[in-house]
Amino acid sequence: MSGARSSAKEIDVDVTYAPRPEYGLIYPILEAVAGGIAARGGASRLLLSAPDGVQVTDATATARLHLVAGQTASFALQHRQTWEPPPVAWDAGEIAARLADTLEGWRSWSALHQTYKGPWRDLVLHSGRVLQALTFAPTGAIVAAPMTSLPEVIGGERNWDYRYTWVRDASLTMEALWVAACPTEASKFFAFLADAAASQLQRGKDLQIMFGIGGEHDLSERELPHLAGWRASRPVRVGNGAWNQRQLDVYGELLGAAHQLAEYLSDLDQVTRQFLAAAADTAASRWKEKDQGIWEIRGESRDFLYSKLSCWVALDRAVALASQLGAGDRAKAWAAARDEIRAAILERGWNDQAGAFTQAFGSEDLDASSLMLAITGFLSADDPRMKATIDAIAARLTDQHGLVYRYLAHDGLAGEEGTFLLCTFWLAHAQALAGEADQATATFERAVAAINDVGLLAEEVDPGSGEMIGNFPQAFSHIGLVNAAWAIAQTRERAAPVQI
Repeated sequence: MSGARSSAKEIDVDVTYAPRPEYGLIYPILEAVAGGIAARGGASRLLLSAPDGVQVTDATATARLHLVAGQTASFALQHRQTWEPPPVAWDAGEIAARLADTLEGWRSWSALHQTYKGPWRDLVLHSGRVLQALTFAPTGAIVAAPMTSLPEVIGGERNWDYRYTWVRDASLTMEALWVAACPTEASKFFAFLADAAASQLQRGKDLQIMFGIGGEHDLSERELPHLAGWRASRPVRVGNGAWNQRQLDVYGELLGAAHQLAEYLSDLDQVTRQFLAAAADTAASRWKEKDQGIWEIRGESRDFLYSKLSCWVALDRAVALASQLGAGDRAKAWAAARDEIRAAILERGWNDQAGAFTQAFGSEDLDASSLMLAITGFLSADDPRMKATIDAIAARLTDQHGLVYRYLAHDGLAGEEGTFLLCTFWLAHAQALAGEADQATATFERAVAAINDVGLLAEEVDPGSGEMIGNFPQAFSHIGLVNAAWAIAQTRERAAPVQI
């Protein structure tokens, strides 16, 4: 839709409507009907409610509207499957009423559930609303992003489909929703994860790392060669080939999510409790095995530090939850395995040459996920080894603007990638935990400088141009914002002089 000619009191608006279902494979038949334009083709029915004057040519509809000051033109698009009753057009009054109802729904949700009053309040509350908007209401699943194949490098091949929910997001999502929204949404998301994954461990399988928004397991990846991609960034992908990778961190994130909602576990059914206990058992028995790590590196399996840490988290949280899970008899074994993991991380995760905890056992490569050692409570952020790691990442894993890369090691894919906003927020979070409120604030401010005019964050920032890249908006980036802001608020509160 574009304005062809305008003045202070009037405007000509050009409207083009060209639906292309199934990723552009279908050019539907368009037909003018009472109140709008109907489209049929493939498995979908579409109905565009529109003002009079829309013209149809082949599979495209166009109109030129002349509006004067105070005048409006309303459009609304409805979707049905071919076997469902066809939609009925809405008039301008019905469209206006539905828009007003939507606005009121969001305002009432915010008023009821958003109570954060710390620094950057507007950004935190807005990020909470973004997370809510990324939620599939029928199941409570939160997608990583609502887009596919927006590239990490313009013209490159690092283009992924993020329209799924990752188990790894669970624990951080729980915390973010707790701060920025409310426990109701967090409880529903946790229930979705438990329901989606409940049968796997009983059959001796690895816990799947991600699911479709309805709980689907098979997310096989395919390419769409007929699409050019955004700014010629090919391939365009549907599905995500990481769905069947081995990633041991999922046990920690699942138990971490449960721990965040400990006061609600009394409402969990016995099957879900048994599943959570089985997840802890699996972390205890498999933590020594290699995997693909948090970043889903498509190469050889390794002893990634973050994966070991997440198994430690799984067992640490399981020990705390043992009585609520009806698994008090397993707490001693869980604690023993937890302590064994801790010893291994302290001995093999630290690298003297790097002067920091590194990406994997035996590696000298820095990785931003090492910051989670402090964020998860494995080590105090002011521990000398942790402080050295925080400082090393701030100095050697950042671009010229102070934004943080995930890692700089080769990962088996062509091309480079931008800095990660989540990792930058992790750095701010860790600095806050170390009591460095000023440094944390500066890091946080550098990250939020990337936010666009409607308050949304992508996955990455291009180091050269400074533009956001990768899928958008990215849940992880907004989760990182909320959690870092909360950590900085807590640090400032602790440092504030006591009022007498």
